[in-house]
Amino acid sequence: MEWVILILSGVLEAVWATALGASKNFRRLWPSIIFVVAMALSMAGLAYAMTALPVGTAYAVWVGIGAVLTAAVAMVTGAEKASLSRVALLLGIIGCVVGLKAIG
Repeated sequence: MEWVILILSGVLEAVWATALGASKNFRRLWPSIIFVVAMALSMAGLAYAMTALPVGTAYAVWVGIGAVLTAAVAMVTGAEKASLSRVALLLGIIGCVVGLKAIG
């Protein structure tokens, strides 16, 4: 159950990171609200997962999921340019996250 919560928390990390950018320094209401709610839920899920998983592993997986999804959303929406090298590097992060789960 902790792994499921951790993965969902990583997804919420991408939500709050994207909302933070869209909030334009907290000048836009709805992205700011989404940021606060998603960040609180993401942190709570990470904290819960850390009760059963090693802190280093849980944090690395959480950050990895959030970073990959945030970058992927930016590339899909056109905010960042997609390239073969960027996609390959993001796949490398995914491989590392899967590896941490496999050896954990």
